[in-house]
Amino acid sequence: MPVNDYRGLSFWHDTVPDDLAPRPPLPGDLDVDVAIIGGGLTGLWTAWYLLERDPTLTIAVLEKQIVGFGASGRNGGWCSALFPRSTASLARTHGRDAALAMRRAMIATVDEVGRVAASIGTDIDFVKGGTVAFARSKVQLAAARAEVAEAASFGVDQHQLWGPDRVRAAGALGASFDPACARLHPAKLVRGLARALEARGVTIYEQTEVIDYVPRRITTDRGSVRCNVVVAATEGYGAGLPATARRVLPLYSLMIATEPLPDATWDEIGIAHGQTFTDFRHLLVYGQRTADNRFAFGGRGARYHWGSAIRPEYDRTPAVFDHLRRTLGELFPVIGDTAVTHRWGGPLGVARDWHASAHYDRATSIASAGGYVGDGLSTTNLAGRTLADLVTGTDSELTTLAWVNHRSPSWEPEPLRFLGANAGLLAMSIADGEERITGKSSWVAKVMGSFTGH
Repeated sequence: MPVNDYRGLSFWHDTVPDDLAPRPPLPGDLDVDVAIIGGGLTGLWTAWYLLERDPTLTIAVLEKQIVGFGASGRNGGWCSALFPRSTASLARTHGRDAALAMRRAMIATVDEVGRVAASIGTDIDFVKGGTVAFARSKVQLAAARAEVAEAASFGVDQHQLWGPDRVRAAGALGASFDPACARLHPAKLVRGLARALEARGVTIYEQTEVIDYVPRRITTDRGSVRCNVVVAATEGYGAGLPATARRVLPLYSLMIATEPLPDATWDEIGIAHGQTFTDFRHLLVYGQRTADNRFAFGGRGARYHWGSAIRPEYDRTPAVFDHLRRTLGELFPVIGDTAVTHRWGGPLGVARDWHASAHYDRATSIASAGGYVGDGLSTTNLAGRTLADLVTGTDSELTTLAWVNHRSPSWEPEPLRFLGANAGLLAMSIADGEERITGKSSWVAKVMGSFTGH
């Protein structure tokens, strides 16, 4: 991709204080202690915490494009305590104590991201304002009440149920509020973290495509890297590597950003700086108020592509962008004809059982983490700390968490993968329509919830 095109990847890339010029590629064969595949947040956080554990390590990061090219630089900017599987689902799979430990770790991670960013002097627009989930029908209000009650039953969250007097989204009957979320600018985070790592001696090679890897050796289009430890940190892009082709499904999520809105309009909207927002529909939407007073708003709906294909043209689907703009206007009619200035998207990684994981095989010295299903902006930090402890043999609470060495099933071969993934997207749309028409909880959603573990 030409250098000038990187600005067009997303609103975040367009507004990051960085020229986005690629770093030099791998100059040839290399020997290091740790080689990391992928210049996103999983790989960079792992490098950061490895150096915290052992400052003598030599570490190289290998990136096909530029740091933050993928989901780490294009996401919705929610640094939340969300995990792809709910606490209740984790309790059913791993037991109550394990589920509580995972939830506590995720809550603590939100503050950890802000702490490290501040410590390296990187302004990432971090404001911890929580998440408001609007309930815009009786069915959604029941879901909000159930969410708050479930959180209370585990006793580690501070979820609240808000009445209609506290929310201003159109038709809102109330909302749930989770304080464990911060708004931030993801490209500022990932680019700033990369610069801080270079200052600590990590070498980042961009424009270097990894072709394959085996224990202690990575093959790229620029040469081979021999290492003691391989860290595979590719998330959705892992579908393009032989070693991980069916471990992860790349599912596209798309976003828009509006022109800046006056403070008076935001007062009418009722979204404060630092707050993120969503509602209880099944086909997920998510948004934030940016530091410069725009809406950054996204959602699912783009289809899965045959053979787990990832191509630049899939980042932009006009019908989905139109849907997002209509939905934003329906939520907040006060925005009127506010213009959309940026449209973008990209793939996120989905494990077959919707269960993120962090792995380390001491026999092969291969570490990996991923399957965040869009909840990776904070979970990558927990992954980095966890992998650092596993690789260095550090005993900690993190290495006993339920996601450590969890093995998700492989995705089905085509055409079953194509049919199943796109049927799931269609089912969520049908469920939302069913609930609007009947005013009752969708049986389709219940079936899909059991499929995804929620």
